[in-house]
Amino acid sequence: RQFIEHIHKTKGLEVLSDEVIYVSGADDTATAEIALQYNDSYNAVILSFANNIHTIDGGTHETGFKNALLKVINEYGKKFGLLKDGEKLLGDDVREGLTAIVSVRLRECEFEGQTKGRLGNPSVKPFVENLVNEKLMDYLEANPVVARTIFDKSIAALKAREAAKKARELTRRKNA
Repeated sequence: RQFIEHIHKTKGLEVLSDEVIYVSGADDTATAEIALQYNDSYNAVILSFANNIHTIDGGTHETGFKNALLKVINEYGKKFGLLKDGEKLLGDDVREGLTAIVSVRLRECEFEGQTKGRLGNPSVKPFVENLVNEKLMDYLEANPVVARTIFDKSIAALKAREAAKKARELTRRKNA
């Protein structure tokens, strides 16, 4: 939580909610801690760590987090009737303005490459996905104001993406 607050403070970013969302869990082979908070920027900052080693290129733990985040926010939108029929958020829509830290501790780390830039343990992905699916949905349901703020930010990103696509198509038609 403090690392997220530090990132926002040093970059001068305005946060959308006061509280940093924090989820953690463990099983017999792994422990995971995830902190996230949305800000008013358009960029996503996702820092991932495996046994306190910064995995610059991400890996299975970061992929599991991204998949679960997208799934949870889409499910939340459907559950509360916030998404129109056929409307679906994409990963970039959900991650716009996100600052997140994904940290896992494992007994056996399998890194790809000598620089340890990417975690390769296949069992970590479903572990992180299940943890985020369960705990983040519980958090969003318990904090509807924060959930609505996150969802509105994602919908704004969706509308901007669709508007940019229409503008590109119009420009191409004019050129033809």
